[in-house]
Amino acid sequence: MKFSANLGFLWADRPLPEAIRAAHAAGFDAVECHWPYDHAAEDVKAALDETGLTMLGLNTRRGDVTAGDNGLAALPGRETEARAAIDEAIAYARAIGTPNIHVMAGFADGENAHRTFIDALRYACAKAAPDGLTILIEPLNRYDAPGYFLTTTAQAMAILKEVAAPNLRLMFDCYHVQLMEGDLSHRLEALLPQIGHIQFASVPDRGAPDHGEINYDHVFGMIARLGYDAPLGAEYKPGGDTDATLGWLTSLRAGGH
Repeated sequence: MKFSANLGFLWADRPLPEAIRAAHAAGFDAVECHWPYDHAAEDVKAALDETGLTMLGLNTRRGDVTAGDNGLAALPGRETEARAAIDEAIAYARAIGTPNIHVMAGFADGENAHRTFIDALRYACAKAAPDGLTILIEPLNRYDAPGYFLTTTAQAMAILKEVAAPNLRLMFDCYHVQLMEGDLSHRLEALLPQIGHIQFASVPDRGAPDHGEINYDHVFGMIARLGYDAPLGAEYKPGGDTDATLGWLTSLRAGGH
C-alpha cells in the first residue's frame, strides 16, 4: 500500500519544504497539505522535485479564521471571496503539480447555503478542468466542526449528483465518517467509484492509526482488495514528535504492505 503524509498535521512545526523532505526520509510515497499559501510555490515545488514526491492535495483558504471561518464556498454573500479562494488554489496547485483541490464549504445551513455551495462547485470544476484538476468535497464531523455545512457521505453524494461534473469527487476521511456514520467497510465499498482520496486517523482521538476503535489492518486490507491503489492520506495529530508516531508505517512496510 502507498501512504501520503498530511503536512497540515505531520511535521507541522517545520516549514512546508522541510516537512516534505522529512516525509520523504520517513518513507512516505506522497504528501498533501491544508493551506500552503504562506510558502512560495517555487520553494515547495523545489522540495517536491528534490524528493520525487507529489503533493496530492491542498485546501481552499478558510477565510477569516480569527472571525471563525472554516471555508467560504457555502456562505451566501461571500461568493466573491469564495471564487477568489478557488482561483488561488487552482493557481497554486498548477504551480506545484497538485492534482486535487478540496473546496471547503464553511459553517452554514439551509437551502440558500446549498445553492451557494452548488454554484461554487460548478465554478470550481469548470475552472479546474482545463488543467486536469479534480475538485474534492469532504464531510466533516459535528464534534470537531459543529455547524459545518457538509457532514455526511449521503449529503456529499447528493451534491455530486446535482453538480454532475466529471472532475468532482468525494474525499473520504475514515475518521470523520466513523464519527458521523460508522460502517466504514460497506461505505467504502459502495462509494469507491466516487472517491477521489481517502484519509485516516484513529478514533476518537485523531491520533496515529495503531489504536482506537477502527481496525486499520482490516480497513487497509479491504481497500487494497477493492483495487484502490492511490496513496492513503495519514491525516492524524501526532501529539508531539511525528517521527515517534510512525511505528504503524514501519510495521506495514516490514510486513510487505
